[in-house]
Amino acid sequence: MSLAPIVTTPAAPAIPAKVSNPLAAPQPSAPSLPSLIPKISSHRELQQLHAVAIKHSLHGDRSLLSKLVTSLSQNPYPLSIAYAHQLFDRIPRPDAVLFNNLVRAYSRSHHPLRAVSLFCQMLEASILPDAYSFPCLLKACASARAVRQGKQAHAAAVKFGFADNAFVLPTLICMYSQLGDVDAARTLFDRMEDECRSVVSYNSMISACVQSSRPGMAMALFRELQARRLRPTYVTMLGVLAACALIGALEQGRWLHDFVKKNGFTSHVKVNTALIDMYAKCGSLEDAFRVFEEMRLRDTPAWSAMIIAYAIHGYGSAALSLFDEMRCKGIKPDEVTFLGILYACSHSGLVDEGLRYFRIMCSDYSFPPGVKHFGCVVDLLARAGRLEEAYEFINGLPIEPTPILWRTLLSACGVHKNVDLGKKVFDRIIVLDDSHGGDYVIFSNMCALKGMWKDVNRIRKLMSEKGVVKIPGCSSIEVDSTVHEFFAGDGSHPDSRGAHRMVDEVVEQLKVWGYVADTSKVHHIDLTEEEKEVSLRYHSEKLAIAFGLMSTPPGTMLRVVKNLKVCSDCHSMAKMVSLLFGRQIVLRDLNRFHHFSHGECSCGDFW
Repeated sequence: MSLAPIVTTPAAPAIPAKVSNPLAAPQPSAPSLPSLIPKISSHRELQQLHAVAIKHSLHGDRSLLSKLVTSLSQNPYPLSIAYAHQLFDRIPRPDAVLFNNLVRAYSRSHHPLRAVSLFCQMLEASILPDAYSFPCLLKACASARAVRQGKQAHAAAVKFGFADNAFVLPTLICMYSQLGDVDAARTLFDRMEDECRSVVSYNSMISACVQSSRPGMAMALFRELQARRLRPTYVTMLGVLAACALIGALEQGRWLHDFVKKNGFTSHVKVNTALIDMYAKCGSLEDAFRVFEEMRLRDTPAWSAMIIAYAIHGYGSAALSLFDEMRCKGIKPDEVTFLGILYACSHSGLVDEGLRYFRIMCSDYSFPPGVKHFGCVVDLLARAGRLEEAYEFINGLPIEPTPILWRTLLSACGVHKNVDLGKKVFDRIIVLDDSHGGDYVIFSNMCALKGMWKDVNRIRKLMSEKGVVKIPGCSSIEVDSTVHEFFAGDGSHPDSRGAHRMVDEVVEQLKVWGYVADTSKVHHIDLTEEEKEVSLRYHSEKLAIAFGLMSTPPGTMLRVVKNLKVCSDCHSMAKMVSLLFGRQIVLRDLNRFHHFSHGECSCGDFW
């Protein structure tokens, strides 16, 4: 097994040959110097002790050098690690313990891949690794996000018979979790003996599931952890709350909040911040603000979480007011805070304010804007119809524009029906990423709206040739603490027929009050107007709302989560349902929250 070296040994300050005022007694001996090492705490004192050894010709003593390397390796500072490596290179035939110490040091440093090079050196010297070698190596690969080296390290662990070791296997799970390979992590996790599964292993798996957008699996793992009577840590709660936020299950989130209180996690600022985020993404801004108000200590991430909560719910002015309060209290904003502010301005039509805050971020705080900040500015301009300005902004960026930036502009071109600019943007996207079905659909709809049917057919043919498929709409609603999922035109839900019948009944009642299906976005030339209406009727959010109406008592608030942007027809229908059925509806789509009440939406039809 061979792992290709990544880097060479780093440079370090030269090892001193002499010091004018050494630490120890006038005539130190080889045995006496090592005994001083445990009493020394600073890098400089260790250097001085080494200088004493050099002065008295003891610098070749293997025991002394080994203890110096071990002590220096425990110091997290780069100079200490580099100095330790320099001393290590002077030891003839170092053993596995010394290699492990230095590998561990690099795994915790800013240059984790140097641990891989050192491990390769160990193999080349025919020194067999042991059970303590691999955890450090695997942590280094995870820290460096080095997928190829991580898989090679796993193969080496298998070759040397340590893959199922009680120390190595949990670290393998952690590594694959951090590398985003949840399937590999789960395979290893399922292979573990029950008694070997620790809270750390569960935390790694839950985190991996959240990062891979598998919140259901994360929640199932949390229930399994409880069934095994393992005590969760605050890290567990961060992962589970993030999973709950992805699902948008408010009742489950409230249960988790009670669990947090009963188990003493409310003192953790990070857990409280995760609660704010969870409540905001589950549609309860009131609960999010209550958690924020009750926090005894609020750091920058906590303030940022509340600002983002206001932003995604469309309360731009409240987000800006909270930002001003934050600064008045002397809390310094960070890049995430400004991301929330820009997002708030974008979704509230506050264009000039958004541009001003972008300039403040760059000039007053000297934060270099990231792709997400640039994306917010593009969205800010494009939503307001300033498409050409957004196009020029992207072209003038100091970085190579990503597909997401162009995609943001393409979506706005579709809203504002600018086909000419849309074509230029679509062509740029296809060069960078031709696998996203939504791009083809948006541009195809734009062409169809203008009667450009040749272009429509060309785009559909292109999709077919590249094997690109449109992502199906999926909406979920929580009823009695159970999350129910509906797909557009799909009958997989156990009560799908009932939901379809309820949609029919609702539509017929709404028609009496003036509801007319908005078929302007259904661009199939071979469909009649009636057929277009039918194609709109069973969109996933309509099915979820209908299921909520038939499954909950009158007056119950309905909370729906959709994986795509809500269409104009579903938006209109939800407004009328909120008026005629006396229901409040909170709908979270791909971009933001919509609060429907008394026939109105919080977005003001600006989304």
